[in-house]
Amino acid sequence: MKFLDQARVFIRSGDGGAGCLSFRREKFIEFGGPDGGDGGRGGDVVVECVGGLNTLIDYRYQQHFKAKTGTHGMGQNRSGGKGADAILKVPAGTQIFDEDEETLIADMTEIGQRVTLARGGNGGFGNAHFKTATNQAPRRVNPGQEGEERTIWLRLKLIADAGLIGLPNAGKSTFLATVSAARPKIADYPFTTLHPQLGVVACDEREFVLADIPGLIEGAHDGVGLGDRFLGHVERCRVLLHLVDANTEHAGKAYKTVRREVEAYGHGLADKPEIVALSKIDSVDDATLKQQALRLKRAAKHTPLRLSAATGVNVREALRAILKEIDAANAKIETPSRAVEWAP
Repeated sequence: MKFLDQARVFIRSGDGGAGCLSFRREKFIEFGGPDGGDGGRGGDVVVECVGGLNTLIDYRYQQHFKAKTGTHGMGQNRSGGKGADAILKVPAGTQIFDEDEETLIADMTEIGQRVTLARGGNGGFGNAHFKTATNQAPRRVNPGQEGEERTIWLRLKLIADAGLIGLPNAGKSTFLATVSAARPKIADYPFTTLHPQLGVVACDEREFVLADIPGLIEGAHDGVGLGDRFLGHVERCRVLLHLVDANTEHAGKAYKTVRREVEAYGHGLADKPEIVALSKIDSVDDATLKQQALRLKRAAKHTPLRLSAATGVNVREALRAILKEIDAANAKIETPSRAVEWAP
């Protein structure tokens, strides 16, 4: 299944049903009078956040959604029924933007959340509605109100507790495959990972979601390589695990390259807690490892972890460090603000 994280969709709510022009015609009713019912309301266009989805692939093949028209009114004072709604099902983390791609309409973050994007038109009045003491046989009815139509953009930002960032071939996919049941493609060439990958990680009888983001290269914020398109998927992460390959030419420069792209992207990503780790330590000798670790320490301003996903060295320690940062971030969110009393 292809990964799709952005889609342009045209929506239209249903028109209201027309009112009915009708009169009673019973044989033994001398003055029957009007009995035309009102039209039904048109269907709404609703977006719903559902579980079991992690991509917008459904909107690759269908981009037009229209709710049903309300049922027209009928004689014998029968009102028309409401038109069926058009429901757009999206995964958690989907943002809905207006046609200008800047105005945020809704942010779907919780399963079961529903937002009405376009309301159906009201049904028209039948002639029974216009009956008065001076106009007892009105022949006036209203047509149904037209529905709303608009173009929207769906943009998915995966919801994960932690995100993996780093240059291509930094060992991110191998790390994710080691600590979770996810099976990303692993190979020794740039851009093995072309789409974000998610995995559920178990550590010390706890679980969290880890996202593997396609590698960044210098100039990604200007569209070089895969660009910074997928960085939006780590905006919701509480902590970042930055992996630097021990085999790279200069670990410090590799770290700074990714940090520059993260800072250029903005959106508060550079302010997130970051755990820096030197990966693939089993593939270099002790002297090289010591030199690379020193370079990375100078660049990151703190001592990096040394780990190897292939042999399992310090993998558990990295997971515990991630959990610690997740708990710290959750504590900040859950801490209630101090109440301030206002005195006149």
